[in-house]
Amino acid sequence: MAAVQTFYLPHYPTYPIHVCMFKDVSNAAHLRSQLLEANPEFDFAFLDATMILSPNHLLSASFLALHAHLTSRSKTRTPHSELVFRLHPNNNIGESYRKFGLSDSTTHIVAVKLSLSPSVTAEAVSRHLSQHIEGTSVEIGEGGEGMGMWADREKISKIYKLDVTTDRSGKKGRKEKVVNGDVGREGDEVKEMEMVILGIMTTKGS
Repeated sequence: MAAVQTFYLPHYPTYPIHVCMFKDVSNAAHLRSQLLEANPEFDFAFLDATMILSPNHLLSASFLALHAHLTSRSKTRTPHSELVFRLHPNNNIGESYRKFGLSDSTTHIVAVKLSLSPSVTAEAVSRHLSQHIEGTSVEIGEGGEGMGMWADREKISKIYKLDVTTDRSGKKGRKEKVVNGDVGREGDEVKEMEMVILGIMTTKGS
């Protein structure tokens, strides 16, 4: 069975968020075709895991999608497509799917199911994904610590237009934070990126 981690948002504790991660996925094209056909059995947010920076990144988009749905302000067809849309820095719905959703060649996936009815349980989500995703389930861990393990920070920085510098060789990279004369730790860079990204997601036109 697929490993499911369930999260509860403080503002909407009665709407759990069930999250699974998979690696070495071989049937992303099939999953994507089911989304394009609007098959209700595949009403999930299937995300390219390399575009998820951290737990806060994903859960913030989940909150924005859930809030839009519950207040009748959604811009897309379903709450799950709204989640994909809310990850993107601007209001181009198609672009949000291309950047954060599945392509036929996606191999690392984050699957999200918003529990909008009592029938949507962790067990039901695990059973369905185990049957339909051809890949290896990966434990997320308490607090979502595993989310972001596959993040491609260069691609994420490009999408959100975060500051980059160019070294003498012409290679681009993120500015490194210096603390007490030392280059800041990797976790500091993620937190800095996260802070800017969450601000962009929250303040984009709605």
